[in-house]
Amino acid sequence: MHSFPRVAGFSVLVIVGAVVILFTSVLAPAQAPKYGGVLVTAPLATPPSLSPHEEATIATLVVAAPCYNNLVTFDPARQREAADAVVPELAERWSWQDGGRTLTFFLRKGVRWHDGHPFTARDVKYTFDVVRGAPNAPGQLRLGPRRDWYTNVEAIDTSDAWTVNFRLKRPQPSLLVMLASDYSPVYPAHVPLAELRSRCVGTGPFRLKEYRIGEFVLLEKNRDYFVPGRPYLDGLKFVIIDDRSTQVAALQAGQLDVSPAGWSRMNAETVKRAVPQLRVIETSSDVNDNLLVNFKRAPFTDVRVRRALNLALDRPSYIQGPRQGAAVAGGAMLPPPLGAWGLPLEELARLPGTGDPVKQREDARRLLAEAGFGPGRPMRLTVSTRAVATYVDVASWVIDQLRQVGIQATLEQVESGTWFAKMTRHDYDVALNLTGTGIDDPDANFYQNYRCGSPRNYSDYCSPEIDRLMDEQSQTLDPVRRLQLVQEIDRKLQLDGARPILGWSTRYIVLASPVRGFVPQVSLHNGNRMQDVWLDR
Repeated sequence: MHSFPRVAGFSVLVIVGAVVILFTSVLAPAQAPKYGGVLVTAPLATPPSLSPHEEATIATLVVAAPCYNNLVTFDPARQREAADAVVPELAERWSWQDGGRTLTFFLRKGVRWHDGHPFTARDVKYTFDVVRGAPNAPGQLRLGPRRDWYTNVEAIDTSDAWTVNFRLKRPQPSLLVMLASDYSPVYPAHVPLAELRSRCVGTGPFRLKEYRIGEFVLLEKNRDYFVPGRPYLDGLKFVIIDDRSTQVAALQAGQLDVSPAGWSRMNAETVKRAVPQLRVIETSSDVNDNLLVNFKRAPFTDVRVRRALNLALDRPSYIQGPRQGAAVAGGAMLPPPLGAWGLPLEELARLPGTGDPVKQREDARRLLAEAGFGPGRPMRLTVSTRAVATYVDVASWVIDQLRQVGIQATLEQVESGTWFAKMTRHDYDVALNLTGTGIDDPDANFYQNYRCGSPRNYSDYCSPEIDRLMDEQSQTLDPVRRLQLVQEIDRKLQLDGARPILGWSTRYIVLASPVRGFVPQVSLHNGNRMQDVWLDR
């Protein structure tokens, strides 16, 4: 019997071969961290660039996050990302003013960028003017996936070199939480945006030493880091290994210290059987598998077709099939107990695709017939997905489910470097997508994925009523009332088939035995700074 860390406040069971392993709170005795060593891991896939503000993939984020800092971040020792877990980083402190319409940050002094330039409030204003696409912004992102996180920011100004003010159109408590996400680093104003795609110049615990596109990214310790005694490691090496079976073999052979994101239960079980001393953590990913249906392309403009597709996908089959039991049902927000905003479990059982699969398929065929499709005129479509094993597994299941209601679907695999641009152009029929919101917060999720015109609203769904409710919940200070509004939005999104959610996947992290100080957070998009990780060698 092996014992593992208790994760996210509860115990879970994982089957390894015929052995049931209980994840408990048993940890090794406290030990003083050691300095030195290079931790080796791999991103999910080839990073399209090193610029997290221009990407929507964890492949870029895990590589770049150790280079940068935020104004604020989440306490790395805690697993839940919430307002009470926000701690200072580049800002020493902050203050809400003007009835919640101004958020002022008081910055650290003496911090320097990796190239020696001093960090000031100018960098903060520059970064978030660029990210939100302000009219007078001094630069423009190639793609701004999280632009809509900041639609409520009316202006950003600096009182002096160490004070920056975010002026809001209305109160928005979630702004502080969104600024704490790993997706919200501060960029240097003196480095052109185009350069940051191939070299990260930050203030973070690690600095870029070497980048060989398609081979590896090597980061070295920033010996001038402003946090005393950090980082412990001499460096981080991210080896580019796109093939999942090769990733598994590399970890078994001791060539990797930490598994990449996106591993399945089977991957974790395989390496654990081969190398029993490896440690496995099972926790939340805060990532959902979802079906994108192109609202602007016929025949998907027909609500009957969209409802038929939603009913055809049997969620219990998805959980037990491609996800091998390592997922939970949910709506647009991460479901409880891990999520703070998701629909109650009893409501989830009533959503489309969760009932009797035989009746659902009958209803789907009837709706397709009403829309003019049937045995004599079958619907034909392409299911696009990212050329990553996790995506392809679920997309193949989707194709089989559609076949059972008479839809003839073919699979299109799209390389990671062009996947998000293709989705932003709405260049697809139906697509299987994985969506991580960055934090478990309604503003971060709703504004980027469902708001009319958002770059990450890949399905082009648009509802003025939903947009109005988004704004209402965002400025609601009463947490009980806000939760009611959030769940009302979620119900409407599910019934509209805005982005049919298949489920929320479980995350498996495999660590080599010397790895210490690694605390996974609820979202795999956070906790990637790595300044507290060390090797017991």
